[in-house]
Amino acid sequence: MKKMIVAVLVAVAAFSVWSLVSGASYLEAMLPGGLPLGNVLFPLGPAAVAGVAVLLSVPRTALRLVSAISLVVAALWLPVSILLAGNLALNFSGWRDSAWLVYTTAMGLAVLGSLGWALVASLLAMRRRAGAV
Repeated sequence: MKKMIVAVLVAVAAFSVWSLVSGASYLEAMLPGGLPLGNVLFPLGPAAVAGVAVLLSVPRTALRLVSAISLVVAALWLPVSILLAGNLALNFSGWRDSAWLVYTTAMGLAVLGSLGWALVASLLAMRRRAGAV
């Protein structure tokens, strides 16, 4: 079951990144309330990646804690962004632009760092298990 959830999360992350990189036209579609679909789709990618890191990590370890924190930071990206922008279109001005950029960059680094750490830890655990046989 865990492998299936990881596969779904990887697919969600890949779809999110592909949509944004390709500049898909549906990203500009407005959801009820005036929120652009792209603003909802963007944080799904980092949140899915952080979710993979959580699932790959061993419970009650520093890696699980860091992965869970990166998941929360990614999940909060949209509310924090709306709060900083003061609008649903995420148009920033002044110091809020810089604060948003710092938050977004930190979120990306935390998510990628936790995923990298989780992948390395998983590979080392597999190697230890293979050597123990």
